Amino acid sequence: MKTFHILTASAAALALAACGGAADEAAMEDDTMMADEMANAEADMPGTIVEVAQGNPDFSTLVTAVTAAELGETLSGTGPFTVFAPTNAAFDALPDGTVETLTTEDTEQLGSILTYHVVPSEVMAADLTAAIESAGESGYTVETVNGGTLTAMLQGGNVVLQDAQGNTATVTATDVDASNGVIHVIDTVLMP
Repeated sequence: MKTFHILTASAAALALAACGGAADEAAMEDDTMMADEMANAEADMPGTIVEVAQGNPDFSTLVTAVTAAELGETLSGTGPFTVFAPTNAAFDALPDGTVETLTTEDTEQLGSILTYHVVPSEVMAADLTAAIESAGESGYTVETVNGGTLTAMLQGGNVVLQDAQGNTATVTATDVDASNGVIHVIDTVLMP
């Protein structure tokens, strides 16, 4: 009888250990699945404004300019930022030699020009359009990181930005998501 109790107790202990092992395995599987889901979610999340720009060949000149002006770390910061990002074609439209001079000899002015394209908050296209409509014909004034202002207006159904010199840029793509803000693509380099 005593042997029977010992065998029964041993069998019960083994059964509990087996159940405990199964529970541990299930918990490990749950942890692994959760880690995989988090990794996939992180992989699906957009990068910073700089990383998003680096991943788009239409912004290679902008990325070169941001690097030359030493703004990469700032625009990779927590933000949020809104960047009105000129395409390569927008930079190509500047007078010959301008980009080369700015990126090699006059990086201070380059920094001023680039920060003129940055707003220190996240402004989605729908919000900007609503603000323009509320402001009326005179347009909506947008303050930039460099301390200057842009005037946002609607023309022919498009959002157009006017710089301090009266030049205009049309927003050609909106709401390009980044982890620290948003990018709106423009067709002209704006000047403070």
